Amino acid sequence: VDRGEKKLPQILTGKEVELLLAQPSGVDAKGLRDKAMLEVMYATGIRVTELIDLNVEDVNLELGILKCTSAKKSRVIPLYPAALRALSVYLKEVRLLMVDDPGEQALFVNVGGARMSRQGFWKILKSYQEKAGIEKDITPHTLRHSFAVHLLENGADLGSLQELMGHSDISSTQMYTHMVN
Repeated sequence: VDRGEKKLPQILTGKEVELLLAQPSGVDAKGLRDKAMLEVMYATGIRVTELIDLNVEDVNLELGILKCTSAKKSRVIPLYPAALRALSVYLKEVRLLMVDDPGEQALFVNVGGARMSRQGFWKILKSYQEKAGIEKDITPHTLRHSFAVHLLENGADLGSLQELMGHSDISSTQMYTHMVN
């Protein structure tokens, strides 16, 4: 392998994504929160840091969008219905039960009521990967890559994808074209 060549990232099939998103039970607070986090990750293709940096004010349920800010850049990303539903249930029924401090701004909180950490999300993802019986080694970035490839497979253009992904350089977005079936 040529050293300058980047290895193509691992992506999930549509079926594997469905399996993974179906794992959180959705009956208890933790399951509802986890479902919302996984749905938002896959629905938006945001990075794990961007996910855990989200604040409640970054979500507009009426418009079905979320505002993602990173590296002094901000982008608005639409949510598909399933992600919007999961996020809506989490915000209206679960989050307030989980936060300790009513002034907490974090959208996603851990069981202690504080902002979710990268490690915390990683552990959650791993546990659902196991439950789903997915053999691939999934990282939070796997969801981001899967989001990108699935959008391209469904006819999205590179420019729109670049914007949604928050890539400053189109060459970062172009690698996904090699992965489309």
